[in-house]
Amino acid sequence: MNATFKTKFLLHLNQKKNASGEQGFTLIELLVVIIIIGILAAIALPSFLNQANKGKQAEAKQYVSSVNKAQQAYYTETSNFVTVSTPEAWSSLAVGIKTQTTNYKYTIQPTGTDTVSVLADSTTLVTSKSLKNYTGGVGLVAAVAGADKTSQAIVCETNSAGTAPVTITNPGTEVTCGAGMTSLK
Repeated sequence: MNATFKTKFLLHLNQKKNASGEQGFTLIELLVVIIIIGILAAIALPSFLNQANKGKQAEAKQYVSSVNKAQQAYYTETSNFVTVSTPEAWSSLAVGIKTQTTNYKYTIQPTGTDTVSVLADSTTLVTSKSLKNYTGGVGLVAAVAGADKTSQAIVCETNSAGTAPVTITNPGTEVTCGAGMTSLK
């Protein structure tokens, strides 16, 4: 064979070998990328799940606050609070909310002569027990003894997820959260 032809042929094969060796990724490079994606997913997933729970809890906060406002309006019109958790009682508040949703069950409970609570309880409905529960309350309070009473509303959150909500208290001067709950202001 011709020496120049051999040289050109060998150069061509060498270039083809080098070009094919630079294409694609090695197994190590692919494993590094998969490990990085796995680490990022492990960091992001709990944060994502926490945001989903916050959205579910926002429902309870909104419903409890709406019932509190409706109780105050009802008291202004009738000089009484709605103290039973019947369908008729809920309709008399005219808030238009369901008494049970996917995440919470809502009940009205009297907690004294001048106080009523609404409980948003997820402990009987959600199997994961990852949601906090809420209590709303409206009570009549007097700034000083013997003065006219005004209605005061409060929304309370349980300190830990999965804990049952407790009713509010009203010593007559201020409506307060029950034990194991924190006021949301």
